[in-house]
Amino acid sequence: MEMIKAVGIRKSFKDVEVLKGIDLTVNKGEVIAIIGTSGSGKSTFLRCLNRLEVITGGSVTIEGEQLAGEENGRVVYASEAEARRICSKMGMVFQQFNLFPHMTVMENLIEAPMIVKKMKREEILPIAENLLAKVGLSAKADSYPSQLSGGQKQRVAIARALAMSPDIMLFDEPTSALDPELTVEVLKTIRDLAKEKMTMVIVTHEMAFAREVANRVLFVDGGRVVEEGCPEEIFGNPKQERTRAFLNNML
Repeated sequence: MEMIKAVGIRKSFKDVEVLKGIDLTVNKGEVIAIIGTSGSGKSTFLRCLNRLEVITGGSVTIEGEQLAGEENGRVVYASEAEARRICSKMGMVFQQFNLFPHMTVMENLIEAPMIVKKMKREEILPIAENLLAKVGLSAKADSYPSQLSGGQKQRVAIARALAMSPDIMLFDEPTSALDPELTVEVLKTIRDLAKEKMTMVIVTHEMAFAREVANRVLFVDGGRVVEEGCPEEIFGNPKQERTRAFLNNML
């Protein structure tokens, strides 16, 4: 089943075209890693998939439902209610955690399901407890974000996204704000999700991780997909000179 189908995605900020026609199809259970230099458009593309950025061209379809498409030369989005419902199929984890500082870890997890999904507190609490156990943070349920390490905050952010029961997880450089020793625990959490066949799109600069976890890798440069393939092809035998140059700098 096609979970995400993005066709010809273009995005401009004023006169600057950041994305120049990116295509991506993600099937159920696939893990896609997007790699590339800073400023290549990776994060912008990810944010276009869930309407955090509004596209200027192309189409986005999530699980067979069109979020945005072109009509008569302009992009038209689904109605506000439909767009919210379609986007709720995706959870997102950001570089900077984005936890609510005035709420405990548990409150961070149960807030959105209670407000957005209208779940009762007693309904979501056992789910949230299981998710905290899953990311190894049961003991931190009553702690505040300021009392956590960066790695712990990011694992809470992952658990919070999962509390909404998404079908797809989007990760935007989930370890870029972390020290190397804290990166390990976050990557383990994402690895565990991959083993459970969670559909994921991960923008990352962790090449070894991308090579190990991803089913497919996209190398993005200058707002375009320069090369796409399985990890063995991209890392072991890249066809494009630009890909080779990038990997020589990174590996």
